[in-house]
Amino acid sequence: MSGFLGVPVGASYHLVFALSSLLTPVAGGLGAAAAIVLFTAAVRLLISPLSLRALRGQAAMTRLTPQVQVLRARHGGQPERFRRELAELYRRERVSPLASIWPLLAQWPFLSVMYLLFRSATVDGGQNRLLSDSVLGVPLGTHWLAGAGLLSLQDGLFLAVFAALAGLCWLSARLARQAAPAPVPTGLAATGPRGERAGQRGRPAAVTGTPGADPAAAAGKAAATLSRVLPYVTVVIAVFAPLAAAVYLLTTVAWTLAERRLFARRAAGDVPVRRTSLTGTVPR
Repeated sequence: MSGFLGVPVGASYHLVFALSSLLTPVAGGLGAAAAIVLFTAAVRLLISPLSLRALRGQAAMTRLTPQVQVLRARHGGQPERFRRELAELYRRERVSPLASIWPLLAQWPFLSVMYLLFRSATVDGGQNRLLSDSVLGVPLGTHWLAGAGLLSLQDGLFLAVFAALAGLCWLSARLARQAAPAPVPTGLAATGPRGERAGQRGRPAAVTGTPGADPAAAAGKAAATLSRVLPYVTVVIAVFAPLAAAVYLLTTVAWTLAERRLFARRAAGDVPVRRTSLTGTVPR
C-alpha cells in the first residue's frame, strides 16, 4: 500500500501478524481476533492520559456547576460579560469543555489504519496474510453488507457483534449522563453567592430559562445530546466496516466503559465534603 497511511498500515500489519502468530497456538482460530484485541488495548494504553484528562474534565465541569449558576445570576443580562467570566473560571480551574473530544479524535487514525489494513490485498509489497484469518469461519476482512445472506453464520456473527456493541454503548452513555452536570432549573430567578435573589440591590433579575441568552446552557444541552447520540454512531460505523474493525470498536468501547466505571468508583470514594464559592472549593 502506498500513500500517506502506507507506513502506519505496514507497521500495524507486522505487529498484528506477529501477535496473531504468537496467540494462534493458544487461541486457535481466534488468534487473529485476539491480536486485534491486544492491539486495541495497546492503543488505549497509549492514549490513556487523554482519556484520564477527559474524565477529570467532566468531573470538574460537574463540580463547577454551582459557580456557573452564580455567574449566571450576576451577569445573566450581560452575555458578553458572562462569557468572559465563564472563560476565566474555566481557565482558572484548568477545565476545557472540549476535553472529552480528544480521546475520540486520537483514536480515529488507529481505526482508519485497521480499516485499511483489512481492505488491502497487499501490504508493503507482499500479500496480506491477515485476510485469510477468520472468526468462526467468517473472514476478518468481510463486511456485513456483503454477507452471505440472512440466517447465515456470517450474518449471525455480525448481528451478535452489533448487539454487544449497542449494549456497551448504552451503558457508556448512561454513565456519561450520570456524570454530566445537573441541568439548571429554568424559569426561576437565580440567587447570588450570599443568597440574595437576582434583582435585589438594584440589579436586574437574570432570566435563566431564556433560549439563546445563555451560551453555557446551550453548550450543556448540546453536550447532553451528544452523550446520548454519539456512542451509537459507533454501531453505524461497524455496519460499514470490516469484521476486524468491528472487533476493534467493540474492544475500545468496552475499554471506555471500564475506564468510566473505575473512575466513578475512585471518585466516589475519594471526594471530600466541600463548599463551593466563586474563589474555589474550600474543605469544611
